[in-house]
Amino acid sequence: MPTKIKKFCVIKGPHVHKDGQEHFEIRTHNRLIDILQPTSKTIESLTKLTVPSGVDISIKL
Repeated sequence: MPTKIKKFCVIKGPHVHKDGQEHFEIRTHNRLIDILQPTSKTIESLTKLTVPSGVDISIKL
């Protein structure tokens, strides 16, 4: 799955000098895991899985 990249350009100074800009980007990485023939124990362990902040998991049955 492709990485989504959002780029932002912000003017550094308080005036209208367009030469002084800073560039920022946010990268969103997506992963997909297919589990063939999952058991109830597999689904239960995935729902109880602890992940760091900023990481989201969605489970579709």
